[in-house]
Amino acid sequence: MGKTAFVFPGQGAQKAGMGKDFYAQSQTAKNLIDQASKMLHLDLKALCFEKNELLDLTEYTQVAMVAVCLAMARTAEEKGLKADITAGLSLGEYCAIAMTGAMNDLEAICAVRKRGILMEKAVPKGEGAMAAVLGISGEKVFDVVKDIEEVFVANYNCPSQTVITGKQKAVKEAEKYLVEAGARKIIPLNVSGPFHSPYLEEAGSELKKELDNIKWNEPVIPYVTNVTAQKITDKEKIKGLLKKQVSSSVLWQQSVENMIEDGVDTFIEIGPGKTLSGFIKKIDKSVRVFQIGTMEELDKTCRELKGEA
Repeated sequence: MGKTAFVFPGQGAQKAGMGKDFYAQSQTAKNLIDQASKMLHLDLKALCFEKNELLDLTEYTQVAMVAVCLAMARTAEEKGLKADITAGLSLGEYCAIAMTGAMNDLEAICAVRKRGILMEKAVPKGEGAMAAVLGISGEKVFDVVKDIEEVFVANYNCPSQTVITGKQKAVKEAEKYLVEAGARKIIPLNVSGPFHSPYLEEAGSELKKELDNIKWNEPVIPYVTNVTAQKITDKEKIKGLLKKQVSSSVLWQQSVENMIEDGVDTFIEIGPGKTLSGFIKKIDKSVRVFQIGTMEELDKTCRELKGEA
């Protein structure tokens, strides 16, 4: 029998109302969101469940996403779903690590609150940009941008989607070269900075101070890090990787490929939207992909998976 991976989305998947039905129907989800709200002096219910402008601001997006995704994941666990390995795209890696037991949920939520604030402040607004490049391979994107100053590859998402990052003017300049190289479409991303670029190195160093305050445990199951796309089972490596993660490329495609090679044949995306499910299907059509963003989807996933037991 193959392995199951829980995977968690990153920034951009957030939407008003996410997690509201979990809060209403799961005592575990309610307790986690209430405890996190009290600890951070932040009304996560208002932030996540009601339409508001704060949800799309990095310093609020990150804490909202991790709180909601962990509330969903813990509810899924209570329903009997279990992971053999975890992974998360960028921000989602904090959920992946918490699910391994390496840090507790409230510590993960607190850490991303700090991470979001640091990333928001890293580069003055309007100076940085990110764009998704569609239709050509990550290798080709890298070859085009490697000689363009102030532009870097941020995410290798799937064979047909790569994200570039850097200074706004340089990213704009890179776009014309990418089109010449065969890019089908380039979509500017609605973000406040050049995330996953060297411009975030200082934010990573500041984040490390927050991570030093966490009581780390040995992971009970492995997770796959964005930085190297490799399995991590040693708690001593986690802090350094999370420090590096904010300024280095997200190797999502490589992470999924490595998990499949390791025997994963079932992926369960936990969180709002279906971004990762789409990427995974483009990476390998043969694996099974489930998505849990609502209580209804959780019940459906449980029925389908338990029906095979």
